[in-house]
Amino acid sequence: MNEKSKRCTADLLVECLEEEGVKYIFGIPGEENLAIMNALENSKIQFIPTRHEQGAAFMADVYGRLTGKAGVCLATLGPGATNLVTGVADADSDGAPLVAITGQVGTDRMHITSHQFLDLTKMFEPITRRTKMVVRPDTINEIVRLAFKYAEREKPGACHIDLPVNIGLMPIADKERPLQKQYPVSEYASVHTIDEAAELISYAKNPVILAGSGVIRSHASKELTAFAEKLKIPVINTMMAKGAIPFDNKYSMWTIGIPFPDYQNKILEKASLVIAVGYDIIEYAPSKWNKNGDVDIIHIDASAADINKLYQANVEVVGDIPDALKRIMQRAARLQEPKEALTLREKMVSEHESYAYDQSFPMKPQRILNDVRKVMGPDDIVISDVGANKVWIARHYNCYKPNTCIISNGFATMGIAVPGAVAAKLVHPDKRVLAITGDGGFMMNCQEFETAMRLGTNFVTLIFNDCSYGLIKWKQQAQYNHTYGVDFTNPDFVKFAESMHAVGFRIKKAEELIPTLEKAFKLDAPVIIDCRVDYSENMKLTEHLQRVMNEL
Repeated sequence: MNEKSKRCTADLLVECLEEEGVKYIFGIPGEENLAIMNALENSKIQFIPTRHEQGAAFMADVYGRLTGKAGVCLATLGPGATNLVTGVADADSDGAPLVAITGQVGTDRMHITSHQFLDLTKMFEPITRRTKMVVRPDTINEIVRLAFKYAEREKPGACHIDLPVNIGLMPIADKERPLQKQYPVSEYASVHTIDEAAELISYAKNPVILAGSGVIRSHASKELTAFAEKLKIPVINTMMAKGAIPFDNKYSMWTIGIPFPDYQNKILEKASLVIAVGYDIIEYAPSKWNKNGDVDIIHIDASAADINKLYQANVEVVGDIPDALKRIMQRAARLQEPKEALTLREKMVSEHESYAYDQSFPMKPQRILNDVRKVMGPDDIVISDVGANKVWIARHYNCYKPNTCIISNGFATMGIAVPGAVAAKLVHPDKRVLAITGDGGFMMNCQEFETAMRLGTNFVTLIFNDCSYGLIKWKQQAQYNHTYGVDFTNPDFVKFAESMHAVGFRIKKAEELIPTLEKAFKLDAPVIIDCRVDYSENMKLTEHLQRVMNEL
C-alpha cells in the first residue's frame, strides 16, 4: 500500500465515519492502527490525542449524552484496549451512544500465543450492544453502519469495532462505499394503551410521575411539564433526568436516588399510581420504591419495560414519549391538587434555602452548591464526578433545563468529570461548563487537564477537597461507626494547575467562592478551584433524614 492513490480498509473505515457525521475521535494511536491515523490525517474528522484511553472513552461518553450522536474513541490493541473498558461500560450502562475502535494483531497471529493479543470481541461483549472484528475488507462499511445503528437506537449504548492490522492495510475495491446513514422512524403507542393509561390516571387517588433519562433523550421535557401542570401530578426525577421539569415548577419534587431515603421516597411511598416516564431501572431499582409490589404502574417509554418482579406495569405505553404524553393528557382529567406533596415541597425548599448564607469554613457542600447555582445560568452545564459530591449535587443542585447537569448514575464511574467537561465544552463552546469533582475522582483522570489546555476548552473544575474517598467513608461511618483505608494526601492543586499552564485558585473563606467562580469563567484558560469541604455534613444528613422519615 505504498501508492497513495489506492484505498485500503482503513481509508474506507474513515469514509464511513464521515458518513455517520463523526466530528471528533478521542484516543491514543498505536502501531496497529497507524493506517487509520494515516487516513484520518486528510479527513474532516478531528482526531484528539488524549493522555489516557479511559479519558478518551469518557469524552466520547459525554459527547454522546449531550448530542445523541455516537461519540467515538480509538485505542490500540492490548493495554490500549483494556484502558477503554471502564469508559465504554459507563456509556453502555448510562445510555450514552458510543463507538469504540481498537487495533488488533494480524489474523495470521491469532491462533498462537502472540505479543499483546487479547480476544477483544469477547472482552467487550458484556459491556456493549454489539462487538465485531473485521475479517474481510468488503465488510467494513456494513460493520460501521451496524455499530452506529445499535449505539444510537433507543436505549443507546456502546458498540465496538476491532480492526486487525493486516485487514486494515488490505486494498479495497473502488466500488465499495460507505452505507448511507439511516434515521429510525418514530413508532407511536397504540390507541388502546393510551386510553387505558388515561383512565388509570383520571381515577388514581394519589398519582406520582417518576421521570427517567428517557425523557431527556426523547426531548420530552416540555411535554412532561405540560402533562404535570394540566393533570396536577407531582414529578420526581432520577439523577440522569435532572431538568426534565424545571426545578422551580410547583409540581417538581426534585431528585431521587441518593443512598438514603429522602422526601421523594416518602412521596413515592404514599403513591397509589406511579407513572414511570422514560424510567430506567438501572438508575433507581423498583425495590427502593415498590417494596411490596402493590403499587399500580404505568410504563411510558420508547421501549417495553424491563423484566423485574417489582416493576410489573398495569399498562405499557410503548412509543414516542412526547407523543404519548400529549395524547394521554388530552384524554385524562384531574382537578385535585396534590396537597401533601406540595406541602412537602415547601419543607424541601425551606431546608435548601437555609444553607444559603452559612459562613463556616471548610464550606458545607450545601452552601457550595447554592453558590454554584447562583453563578451558573439556566443553560450552563455542570459535569458531576462520582463520590460524596455526587450525592450532594443530586440533592442540592437543581436544574431548569435538560442536559445541564450530567451525572453518571447507571455505571456510576469516578474520574468522568474532567474528560467529560472537555467533551461538553467542545459540544457547547458558548456555555459555561463546570466540572465538580471530589479530590479522589479528580486524581483519577487529572492528566486530561493537559488535553483541555491544548484544545482551549476553557472550563472550570471545582474540587471538593477533604483528603479522602468521602462517599465510602460516609458509608463506613453509617454501617460500622468507624473508617478504614479511605484517607490520602493531595498535591497542591493550585500549583498543579499552574504546572499545566492553566490557572488555579484556592478558597480560604466561604464568601470567596462566588467571586472566584465569576472570575474563573472570565479567564481564557482552564481553571482549577480548590475548595475545602466539610464532609461532617454527610453523617448529619443521614441522621437528619432518619428523623424526617420518622416524622412524616
